[in-house]
Amino acid sequence: MTSQMTDEKKRAANWFRALRDEIVLAFEALEQSHINGSLSEANPGQFELTQTKRDSDDGSDAGGGLMSVMRGGRVFEKVGVNVSEVYGTLGAAAQKAMATRGVPGIEENPQFWASGISLVAHMQNPHVPAVHMNTRMFWTPGAWWFGGGSDLNPCIEYDSDTEHFHATQKAHLDPHGEGHYPRLKDWADEYFFIPHRGRARGVGGVFMDDQNSGDWEADFALTQDIGRAFLPAFVPLVKRRRTQSWVESDKEKQLIHRGLYAEYNLVYDRGTKFGLATGHDANAVLMSLPPMAKWI
Repeated sequence: MTSQMTDEKKRAANWFRALRDEIVLAFEALEQSHINGSLSEANPGQFELTQTKRDSDDGSDAGGGLMSVMRGGRVFEKVGVNVSEVYGTLGAAAQKAMATRGVPGIEENPQFWASGISLVAHMQNPHVPAVHMNTRMFWTPGAWWFGGGSDLNPCIEYDSDTEHFHATQKAHLDPHGEGHYPRLKDWADEYFFIPHRGRARGVGGVFMDDQNSGDWEADFALTQDIGRAFLPAFVPLVKRRRTQSWVESDKEKQLIHRGLYAEYNLVYDRGTKFGLATGHDANAVLMSLPPMAKWI
């Protein structure tokens, strides 16, 4: 393996893009389908595609990505599925943050490369849970690692939905070692906690960061299965709840719950902070925010 990991970076970036394509097709199919005409009155939503780029201090090529956003669909009120591949020199603030995390040599040689997929879906029907998923790879001359996960964010909780979401993730992670699921579940519970509210933003999932076991292939395979678990964990919940009747008080709960999501992403989320600090397209970074939210 070369120090630059050229082949490995290419494989990771290509896989994140392939996962993006698979998810977009699945979400478009949900928009197009309907059950007994119950979703046929509204027009199906379509993804709008926007090429994004990272701004560099010297104007050199710093990479970018593809932002895919659907608004006002039958099923999805707003959903974004972004992929990116960015590179260049980390600024002083990002260097300090990486050094604090223990990345070796980052201040002496602040070159970096990062690629990943990031998804957030906010739903029309309050009974359908919102969801987040991302997987990513990060490289510097001194280190590489994987990160990501997915978590479910219902405003109206159903135990059966939570059980299905977690069981699907466990089934995908257990082949890599039965210790992975409980470790990553606990990590998600801690990471997606909102300290100033004293509560979690949802019902959890799995999460990891700085994953470097020393075996790149094993860590990449683990990351891939976190991504592969997403559609079978989430799509059945959408199909189960999308035509369920709701009243205005349900929508009120949804809007207030979205406020929690917005607070977390703007105040605590590491990915949001990193994207904004390193010059990536702000619209792509803030794609995760809901179209409407409410605070009491």
